[in-house]
Amino acid sequence: MALEREALLEIAVSIVAVGLFIAVIVGIGVTYNGSTGLSNEGAIALIASIGGFVLVMSLVGYFLAGRTGR
Repeated sequence: MALEREALLEIAVSIVAVGLFIAVIVGIGVTYNGSTGLSNEGAIALIASIGGFVLVMSLVGYFLAGRTGR
């Protein structure tokens, strides 16, 4: 089962983006963790990271779709 080069590129880019997103979430958890849980600033940072992830994945999808001509 051989994958095309474009499919491998899409998989690799997606894995890197998801890994970066997980690293950001862990970083937010470590930075903004208080004695009672996530602080208000941490909650805002978490929401911003989710929005940023959606934006980045949309841009990556647009770039990859334009690159493959879909």
